[in-house]
Amino acid sequence: MSKEKRRHHTPEQKLTVLREHLLDRRPISEVCESHSIAPSVFYEWQRKLFENGAAVFMSPSKVTSREHELTARVEQLEAKIARKDTVIAEISEDLVLLKKEVGEP
Repeated sequence: MSKEKRRHHTPEQKLTVLREHLLDRRPISEVCESHSIAPSVFYEWQRKLFENGAAVFMSPSKVTSREHELTARVEQLEAKIARKDTVIAEISEDLVLLKKEVGEP
C-alpha cells in the first residue's frame, strides 16, 4: 500500500483552479482531473474563497473594532508603565538623598 505525498498549492495556484471553473465555466470534474485534485479539495478552496472574499473589498485603512480595542489597550498600558517609571525614579532619587543625609555610601 503506497501513500501519496501530500502536495501544497500556492494561493495563486488555488485561484487559477477556481477561476477555471467559475470564470471559464469548465466542469468541476474536468478542472479537478486536470490538476489532479479531489473535488472535496476544490470545494474547500471555494468555501474559503467566499468566506474570506470580503477582505479584498475592504479599505486598507479601515481598522476593525478589535484592532482599535487592542491599540487603545496598548496605549493605556504604555501610559501606566510611564507612570510607574516616574514613581520609581522619584523614589530612587529620594533614597539617594536620604543615604547622603545619613552618610551611607
